Amino acid sequence: MDQPPASFQDLSLVEALRDGLREEMARDSRIIILGEDVSMGGIFQATRDLRAQFGSQRVWDMPLAESAIVGISIGAALAGLIPVAEVQFADYLFGAMRQIVNEAAKMRFRSRGDWLCPLVIRAPYGGGLGAGPDHSQSVEAFFAHVPGLKVVIPATAADAKGLIKAAIRDADPVLFLEPKRLYQQSNGPVPTDDYVVPLGQAVIRRVGQDATVITYGAMVREALSAAEVLATDDIDLEIIDLRSLQPLDQTTMLTSVHKTRRAIVLHEDARFGGFGAELAATISEQCFAVLDAPVVRIGARHSPIPAHPGLEQTILPNATTLIQAARYLVS
Repeated sequence: MDQPPASFQDLSLVEALRDGLREEMARDSRIIILGEDVSMGGIFQATRDLRAQFGSQRVWDMPLAESAIVGISIGAALAGLIPVAEVQFADYLFGAMRQIVNEAAKMRFRSRGDWLCPLVIRAPYGGGLGAGPDHSQSVEAFFAHVPGLKVVIPATAADAKGLIKAAIRDADPVLFLEPKRLYQQSNGPVPTDDYVVPLGQAVIRRVGQDATVITYGAMVREALSAAEVLATDDIDLEIIDLRSLQPLDQTTMLTSVHKTRRAIVLHEDARFGGFGAELAATISEQCFAVLDAPVVRIGARHSPIPAHPGLEQTILPNATTLIQAARYLVS
């Protein structure tokens, strides 16, 4: 933001997201929304009342066919519109894998820049709600691997609004993953004026000296909770919220690790083959000479996410997992 915001309002993440969509649709008549039941708000009410305000020509209900939702959105983008496609759960993005990976992400490059694909694909992701193995997956590593596709994950209400605006204004396709366990939680004040959070800029959520925790999404809250507990043991964590996985803000991450000389990578996705492996490799390559200990990776166990809340908690990482890892690393 170039200037401090004039005022704030306290919103949940999904309310802030809805505000961002509403403001962008009012700003640019080319923006349309597509998805299952989006006229009624969608399953998590992110698009509630938007059809009433902007009409059926700009808020389109689509059939239960993710390949059609994304495919039609690509065509609309090539025709001059700016589609925001909602997929009900990130688990269903695999039904549109060919359209996302081979079409949308490659459009600029296969046309030598003559054709752009200004498309945002929104999808709730992650566990924590007892939704079971086919409604709780973290899919970010699959898509961050794809050249030409940007991957964004907000952790606060203010960032949800600022990042969705930035994603809509971007000329290339953006996958906007929303931690659904945070939807109804109040995440602090949200500016009421027009603002964007630039893609590719991480933010330091907590300044510390003893170890750097690199995380994103729902794990940001877990990291901040763990840091408060560890502070009573004189262990001072620095918490970095990546916000964008692609493009990745390496500068903020590596500068912090150079300062603290220890790094923990924390994400909700399975540890094996997760996005944290890329982060750990980057840190090891760029900070090897200053590290006082190997990089620690924390992720979910290599298992489908159970529907039973108690079993789900045994699979997913949390503040307690991080506390244990940080004590080991610093000692």
